[in-house]
Amino acid sequence: MLSQRCKPKAKCSIMLRYAAPILGVLVTGVLAFTGQAEAISRYNSTAMSCAAVQGRIAAEGAAIMRYRSQRNPSLTLYDRYVAHGYLCPAGHRAVRSHIPTADRASCPVLHCKPEMRDRSNRRFWLFGD
Repeated sequence: MLSQRCKPKAKCSIMLRYAAPILGVLVTGVLAFTGQAEAISRYNSTAMSCAAVQGRIAAEGAAIMRYRSQRNPSLTLYDRYVAHGYLCPAGHRAVRSHIPTADRASCPVLHCKPEMRDRSNRRFWLFGD
């Protein structure tokens, strides 16, 4: 079919010479961006024991835990809890938090929080005379 379209053979060889690398780069780019996406699991912490919550977070690395607000029971609160600090995004760090579970009012877990650096010792540099 290609030989029927291109009458001068020199023109076809030039097209194929440039088309193959471009097609290879495009296919590689598409494959690089279509990596496997992992979904994060969501659980109701008040339906699980503290040990089960901690075990689920440790096994999966990170999980979203939902629970009712103690101040306003009509609100559902949720957050992403992690097993280690290296699972937090850049600029965040893992801090200890407590969530309610079926057997305890406050179960210790880790969640990611933006890192706030102490700026009290910040030096202001003045340029000029």
